[in-house]
Amino acid sequence: MSTRTNVFLIVSGLVFFSLFSAACVSTTFGEAAYSGGGLTLPVSHTGEPSEGYVQVTVYEIKNNLQVETDVFYAPLALQQGDTTAFIPGSLEPGQYKLYIYLIQNGERKTAAIRDIVVN
Repeated sequence: MSTRTNVFLIVSGLVFFSLFSAACVSTTFGEAAYSGGGLTLPVSHTGEPSEGYVQVTVYEIKNNLQVETDVFYAPLALQQGDTTAFIPGSLEPGQYKLYIYLIQNGERKTAAIRDIVVN
C-alpha cells in the first residue's frame, strides 16, 4: 500500500469512529449555577426516557490548588428535550470546579467539568 492510501484509510477510520462515538452521547450538561440551596444544571437529552442520578464532585480552588470538598447526588428522570436538574447542597463563597456525572444502571454515561464562582 502506498503512503497516500494508508493516510486515507487512517483519516477515514478516525472520521467514522468520531461520528459513531458522537451518536452515543444522548445527554449533555449545560453551565451550572449555584443558588442558596443547591446547584441548577441544564440538561439536554435526545435519547429515550430513562432514569438515573447526577453525581457532582465539588473541588474548591484556592491558591492554585483544588481540594475535594463535597459530593452531591440527585435523582434524574430524563425525558427528550431540555430540562433543569436541581442538585441540593451548600457551598461557601469561593471558586469551584465541578465534576458532573450521569450514572445509569451503575455506569457513568455522561461526564462534564464546569467552573463556578459562588459569591
